[in-house]
Amino acid sequence: MNVWIAIAATAVGCYLVKYAGLLVPAHALERPLVQRLAALLPVALLAALTAQQTFSTGQTLVLDARTAGLAAAALALVLRAPFLVVVGAAVAVTAGVRALGG
Repeated sequence: MNVWIAIAATAVGCYLVKYAGLLVPAHALERPLVQRLAALLPVALLAALTAQQTFSTGQTLVLDARTAGLAAAALALVLRAPFLVVVGAAVAVTAGVRALGG
């Protein structure tokens, strides 16, 4: 039953955060600093999530096949490959390293 209480509390919390965002005055959102932060925040959060999912297992730092896949994706991005090629390269390299025992 504790899980359902946590789910309900999280849902209420998310709703309240969204509602609080609607209460912010429009002139506060029109400031250049706020607009710049709003543009950069999703990128920073996605980068942090990617790093956490790639380089950790529990509480330990891990360099394994996921790291090789991320490096392949980064290389494909530097070469300006289309998105599906980037994802395909990451998948292929990760699977290849895992097949080789890494």
